[in-house]
This record gives sequence, C-alpha cells and structure tokens, in this order.
Amino acid sequence: MVDSRQYAFEGTTPTIDDDASVSREATLVGDVHVDADASVWPGVVLRGDIGSVRVGRQAHIGDNATIHASTIADRVMVGHGAVLNEATVDEQALIGFNATINTGATIGSSSVVAAGTVIPDEYDIPPESFVRGVPGKITPLEETTIDAEEIFEMFSSGEYTNLAERHEELFE
Repeated sequence: MVDSRQYAFEGTTPTIDDDASVSREATLVGDVHVDADASVWPGVVLRGDIGSVRVGRQAHIGDNATIHASTIADRVMVGHGAVLNEATVDEQALIGFNATINTGATIGSSSVVAAGTVIPDEYDIPPESFVRGVPGKITPLEETTIDAEEIFEMFSSGEYTNLAERHEELFE
C-alpha cells in the first residue's frame, strides 16, 4: 500500500492501482483514482472534492503539480508545477512546467502545451497541436520545428515508469 497522504472526502477515499507509483509526499483527497504504471511525484496535490480526479495508465504527474477535479488520460505527462482545474487532458498529451489549464478546458490527444502557458476557461485545444503563450495560442504540430515523434517516444518507451521504479525510496 502506498504511504502517501490520502484523505477521504464526504465518504470517498482515493484508490491507487497496485502497479502505480505514488510518492509518500503527494496528497490525494476524495474521489481520486490512479491507474497502473502511473507515477505521482513529491509535492503533487490531487483533489477530488467537487469532481473526480482520474490519472490514466502510464500518466506521469511531475513534482508540485496541482490537479483539481480533472481527467488525465493514459500516457499523459504533466510537468512540474503545472495547475489543472476541472480540465480534461486526452491521451499522450504533454503539459509543460508551470502551465495552467483553466476550468473546463480540454487538451486534445498528442498535443504539447509549452512551459508557462495559460489555457483560458472552456478552451478546446485540437489534437496534435502545440500551444504556447499567455493566453495560449494554437499551432498545429506539423507547422512547428518540434520533433513530435521524439516527444511521444518517451511515452511509449516507459521512460518515466522506469524512472519511478529507480526512485523506489520516494514511493515506499
């Protein structure tokens, strides 16, 4: 069993798959579910009080990220210090360091949200987009110099799942 700080909220307790890695320094509140091979790093807050938090298979939530009532699909990477509030992030998207995804926003599959970007309320990012700026501006990945294949290779390689296993002491 994971020794993270887990708290029930109105009778609902977080659930963590046995194959997930959740830091003992992470805080999980209420209706939170973490799927297999996901990693939740130190300082992360997952708060499922006004809505659930779902962290999909092989999703990785970086240090000090805050996720409130949001859905994180399979193979998503959320960077250090990111904030997501009542948002949806589709498969294989990457959310950069300190990005903010506001209420009701959706990030399409295989999209990249650059570090420090702010996504406004109710904003929908199409699949395979690159978004940057404050507020975020959308550019199709194919129109950028970003090597999307290289970015998404790190998801399929299990690099972060392996890294979590190598940091065993954080997740005991």
